[in-house]
Amino acid sequence: MACSSRRSPRRKAADVPSGHERAPLAPGHVHGEGCGCGTDLKGNNDLLVLTRPDLIAGIHRAYLEAGADLIETNTFNGTRVAQGDYRLEHLVPELNREAARLARAACAEFEARDPGRPRFVVGVLGPTPRTASISPDVNDPAFRNIDFDTLVAQYREAAEALVEGGADILMVETIFDTLNAKAAVFALETLFEEQGARWPVMLSGTITDRSGRTLSGQTAEAFWYSLRHARPLSVGLNCALGARDLRAHIDVLSSVADCAISCHPNAGLPNAFGGYDEQPVETAAVLREFAEAGLLNIVGGCCGTTPEHIAAIAEGRGRPASAPPARPGPAHAPCRTGTHASSPRRATSSMSASAPMSPARRSSRS
Repeated sequence: MACSSRRSPRRKAADVPSGHERAPLAPGHVHGEGCGCGTDLKGNNDLLVLTRPDLIAGIHRAYLEAGADLIETNTFNGTRVAQGDYRLEHLVPELNREAARLARAACAEFEARDPGRPRFVVGVLGPTPRTASISPDVNDPAFRNIDFDTLVAQYREAAEALVEGGADILMVETIFDTLNAKAAVFALETLFEEQGARWPVMLSGTITDRSGRTLSGQTAEAFWYSLRHARPLSVGLNCALGARDLRAHIDVLSSVADCAISCHPNAGLPNAFGGYDEQPVETAAVLREFAEAGLLNIVGGCCGTTPEHIAAIAEGRGRPASAPPARPGPAHAPCRTGTHASSPRRATSSMSASAPMSPARRSSRS
């Protein structure tokens, strides 16, 4: 078979339509009932903050009642590119603002019951359904369906609305592509400069399988050094795997990072039906071992973890047998990083456990 060496014209991210632009509209078309350009909203769980705020508030309360000190906003898909799948990009600011407001109200309710125990709202910036590092077209490895500047603008919009709604902390979570996360960090730095203040930033990556790497190919150590410039409150791992499979990677992070370490794993690996079978006592036992080994500071749950899981974690999280010494930061020597890291001297691990974090309710598509 003959094969041509000619390449098709390079596509740009801006050429990829989104929202209502995906449906060709006839002259004089008016959106409305029966207009023919509607879309299925199944899976858009973020929309529940507007359509069923009572339901989302009830979920927040359930996790706070279980013992959570931090709760995430229901904004895993709260960016324009994610909401574009449902043609609801125009709702992004409102979705993020109201999600933070609902979580803040729930925290205020529990703080009023126990003024000596503050509760914190973690404003979530999800990974988006696109990746800036990897082509979605196997026939065109150089193609990208989103670019860095677009990601920065979209993360900036979502973060500003989260802050307006009352988020105490901003977390870039379930990071499978470090370049996406760099765009989020840049957006946050821009926001902080404009606001004249900084919010604590949490970073949480995801190891996609037992290869021990993110989707863009980085080890946990390379992931940390690629994002260390963000000066985060914490760095950690969540989603994809259960706690047992994250143990080695959390150990690596705790040995190189000069900030707090977090871990909110799934309730084990999914079964054949997409559900999770790991019982609360099992998850809690594994995470207790993490804490007693001095590996982490913040612990909680992700996919499949119910309020019962969080209650078991809170009850059994334990403390290290002896108080660890002050944690020294690693030497500020140059570090080269790609998929692996050529790291400077490793710091001595010294961690303690703290209260759990409840999981964000995320779309089944993520």
